[in-house]
Amino acid sequence: MHAKDVLSALWREAEMPVSALDAVELTGSDPILPSSFAVGTAAQASIAASALAAAEIRPLRGGPRQRVAVDMRHAAAEFRSERYIKLDGKPPGDPWDPIAGTYRCGDGGWVRLHTNFPHHRDGVLRLLRCDHDRAAVSRALQDWNAQAVENALAAAGLVGSRMRGFAEWDAHPHAQALAAQPVVSIEKIGDAPPRPLLASARPLDGLRVLDMTRVIAGPVCGRTLAAHGAEVLLITAPHLPSTLEQDTGRGKLSAQLDLRDPAAREILAGLLREAHIFVQGYRPGGLQALGFGPEQAATLRPGIVCVSLSAYGHLGPWAARRGFDSLVQTATGFNAAEAEAAGIAEPKPLPAQALDHGSGYLMAFGALAAQRRQVTEGGSWLVRVSLARTGHWLRSLGRIENGLAAPDISPDAISNLTEETDSGFGRLTAIRHAGRLSETLPRWSRPCVPLGTHPPRWPH
Repeated sequence: MHAKDVLSALWREAEMPVSALDAVELTGSDPILPSSFAVGTAAQASIAASALAAAEIRPLRGGPRQRVAVDMRHAAAEFRSERYIKLDGKPPGDPWDPIAGTYRCGDGGWVRLHTNFPHHRDGVLRLLRCDHDRAAVSRALQDWNAQAVENALAAAGLVGSRMRGFAEWDAHPHAQALAAQPVVSIEKIGDAPPRPLLASARPLDGLRVLDMTRVIAGPVCGRTLAAHGAEVLLITAPHLPSTLEQDTGRGKLSAQLDLRDPAAREILAGLLREAHIFVQGYRPGGLQALGFGPEQAATLRPGIVCVSLSAYGHLGPWAARRGFDSLVQTATGFNAAEAEAAGIAEPKPLPAQALDHGSGYLMAFGALAAQRRQVTEGGSWLVRVSLARTGHWLRSLGRIENGLAAPDISPDAISNLTEETDSGFGRLTAIRHAGRLSETLPRWSRPCVPLGTHPPRWPH
């Protein structure tokens, strides 16, 4: 499927003006990365959707229309931007915990464990009653079958997945619930008058985005909005570990709030009352319990656009299940399908965290599509994106014959796509944004900084 057709389908489903599609230029074709899936097409179409949506905001602010260009090779590199960053000329350390990854269980089935967060790691070790050592975990799993491991992890609130093939996943009740949901769900959740945006040079200047996400997908959404001028304030919890902010924190202010503290919740409520867009990736129901679910946010700030990320979507038996890109790939068939295409037995991941990155750009697209509707017709809005639904979308783009034979994109091969800037971590080399607007080129006006560098308030 051609990327322009994929973009058109996303654009039309979001009820965006079809005439805008004439302003897009997409270059390149799959395979760009070694995969039997159209990862390059997914990267190009999702980034183009977010860039074109940003371009569509500018005329609402008195600015002229712009052309949008996205090269597939650049988009594919940005789809795994965390792999290419360097600090003071050196790549950062391996982000994966030593026992994270895939294991064969006693019944011959495979499971993937995610242990990058200390509480997840410690929970897995308690469950398996073994030491923090890969060989020890492997020995312990010989006494388990793969389905029992997945069940036990889910029951304990931990994260791990059994490897399934597509046929098995498609027969699962949750897969059937997921297929009925849109790729990007945009729903009006309250009444509010239209709130015009002031005239500005860049499409998203002054648009305040409250970013309460972690790891890749949600942070990529905030980073994308920042690239087009949005004022993005990242809020993280001081007791949770830092992850990848050297890459995804570009363009953002970074503050910390412990929402277990009532005073911190009051501060968050104050921030929400001045926000245009609220992006969150808490487990389903997590923020609702603290008083910051979508409807609660719309009461605090009528006209807000809430963007919600989940692993498996908001409907179906797995709606409350935790997950990360690598685990969703394993559970929903991608690892088995890539392994079959490669002629190997062990799980084979996609060549990028494509569900994470794809979801991040689709979130940014949905946020701006909803923001456009807020400005033109009013209302408070809820945008929903899930890793699993993004995976279903990626599958729908078709398979690439001999795609695994494509050469990988090495760091040296994309030096023309990177930029060097000072940061709170040292001299940063990182991928530029691939969504190019003809008049207002994307850029990050703030460097990435360690978590909690700034106070929790909007600049005025």
